[in-house]
Amino acid sequence: MPTFRYPCPGCRTTNSLHDADCEFEGVSWPTVEKAYTDLLSVLSAEPDGLSEAALRDAIPADWGGLHKAALGALRRDQRVVEDGDDLRLLTAAEFKELVSEPTREPMRTVYEHGSVPGCHDNAVFAMVAWYEMVGLSWPETRENVIEWLRESGAWDRGGFEESTPEELVDAKRHVYDEGYGWKEKGQSAKRVIERHL
Repeated sequence: MPTFRYPCPGCRTTNSLHDADCEFEGVSWPTVEKAYTDLLSVLSAEPDGLSEAALRDAIPADWGGLHKAALGALRRDQRVVEDGDDLRLLTAAEFKELVSEPTREPMRTVYEHGSVPGCHDNAVFAMVAWYEMVGLSWPETRENVIEWLRESGAWDRGGFEESTPEELVDAKRHVYDEGYGWKEKGQSAKRVIERHL
């Protein structure tokens, strides 16, 4: 099942060591985490959603910049969606379905067209890192990347040293465990894929 992570809404750190230019530099990790849990405790109790104004009134703390930024992060990460005028927390199943097909560039191009010789390492790295970033478990990430390799035609194009998609993805487990970023590898893979289109 997808899991929640509470990254700083300014610099995405997951501890009290913020980037130097982060607007929340100096804010302790428990304070960041509490802003998220304030929001999530209210949103999870309202499965049909509620307006942003009602959410602000319902949280157990004073609404501030950290709460606003955390809500923005939850929306960007597609954990919270707008249903009409209301904000609604997606269920774990809805979220998994939504993020299984990346819609942000460069990942959309990598996902839709699949890897091509010359960018396999970057493309697979980016896909594993993407699914880790959106909060899927390792088994879910593994399943999604293997399925992508097959369905996109990337595996059939060849050029892999490994003998099976499973072996290839298992060799990228370190990407998931270390929490590497997806963007740079995704952009590199996208450039090579677009040259092959």
